[in-house]
Amino acid sequence: MFRTSIRRFGTTALRAAESVAQMEAPNTHGIEISKAQRIARGGFVDAIGNTPLIRLKRLSEETGCEILGKAEFQNPGGSVKDRAALYAVKHAEEQGLLKPGGTVVEGTAGNTGIGLAHVCRSKGYQLVIYMPNTQSQGKVDLLRLLGAKVYPVPAVAFENPDNYNWQAKRHAESLNNAVWTNQFDNTANRQAHIETTGPEIWYQTGGKLDAFTCATGTGGTLAGVTRYLKEKSDGRVKCFLADPPGSVLHSYITSGGHLKERTGSSITEGIGQGRITDNLKPDIDLLDGALHIADEKTIEMVYRCLDEEGLYLGASSCLNVVAAKEVAEKLGKGHTVVTILCDGAYRYADRLFSKKWLTEKKLLGAIPKHLESYIVLD
Repeated sequence: MFRTSIRRFGTTALRAAESVAQMEAPNTHGIEISKAQRIARGGFVDAIGNTPLIRLKRLSEETGCEILGKAEFQNPGGSVKDRAALYAVKHAEEQGLLKPGGTVVEGTAGNTGIGLAHVCRSKGYQLVIYMPNTQSQGKVDLLRLLGAKVYPVPAVAFENPDNYNWQAKRHAESLNNAVWTNQFDNTANRQAHIETTGPEIWYQTGGKLDAFTCATGTGGTLAGVTRYLKEKSDGRVKCFLADPPGSVLHSYITSGGHLKERTGSSITEGIGQGRITDNLKPDIDLLDGALHIADEKTIEMVYRCLDEEGLYLGASSCLNVVAAKEVAEKLGKGHTVVTILCDGAYRYADRLFSKKWLTEKKLLGAIPKHLESYIVLD
C-alpha cells in the first residue's frame, strides 16, 4: 500500500511538472527576462531602466537594416528622463547635499520634472519646479498632482538672470537641506547613461550594432551612450546627433565647431539646444556626424509609427526614428541601428492629432492621405 502511494505520488508530480512545462513553453523568453529582473525591492527607483529594444519592422524591411528602438516610455515615470532624475538625486545624496526630508529644486518644462516628481515621492523628498509660463496648464497640473510645488515664471533667455533655471538655483540656495539638480550641466545625468542605457543596448544586441543616434536636450543620453559604446567597441560603433530645427548643434558639428546664433523653432519638446552643455562637452568630439530632421519628417513618422508599428510615440521619439532610418540608409543594407524612444504621445495628443494645430503649424500636408484618419481631434 505504502509503495503504491509513493508510485502514485511520483506519477502525479511528474504529470504536474509536464503540465507546467507545457504552460511555460510558449513564454520561455519572458520567463528568462523575469528571472533576470526579479523584484524591484527598492520600490519605484529600482524599476527604472532595463527597457526592451523593439525592432521597427516596417522600417527595417524598407532599409534592409535592423532598426531598433529602446522603449524608454516603459520606464515607470513614462520617459527616458527617469534615469537622469534618479542619478541626479543619488549624486546629491552621495555628496551629502541632500539628507532625509530635504528639497529638490529644478528648472524644467518637461519629462525631467515628471521623473523627479516620481523619484522624490518614492524617496520622501519635497520637489520644487520652476518652468516657463508658456507651458500648458496640463503640465502644471500633472506636476502638482505628483506632489511638486510649481512656479510658472516669464519665459526669458537662458542668459537672463530671471530665466527659470537661475530662479530654481536661487530658490535652492535659499533653503536648508536643498539641492538644485541642474539637469543641463549636472554630469550625473550623463553618468546615468554610461552606467545603464549604454550597457543595456550593448548586451541586448550582443554587441552586434553598427550605429546609434538620438537627439539631445541636456546632452546626457547622447553623450553617455556614445561614450560607453565607443569605448566598448573600440570606436567601431558610429554615433550621430539627430537635431531639430531651431537648434545650433547640427551646424556646430558639421562646421567643425562654430556655434551659430539660434534661430527658428520646432514642434518637438525637450530637445535641441543653443549651447554645448557640460553633459555633452566631454563627448561631442566622439560623434561621427549629425542629421538635421525637419518637422515635416517628424510628424509623418508619428503617424507612421502608430499605423505601421502600433507605437504611440511623441514627436521627439519619432524624430529619433527618422534619424535612425536615415543613418541606416547612409550605412547601407545589413547594418543594425539603435535609437531612443523617449516617451509616448499621451502628453501631446491634443496637438499631434489635432487638425487645427497641424494647420497652424503648416504640417497638415505632411500627413500621408492614407493616415489622415488618425487626425481625430478638431
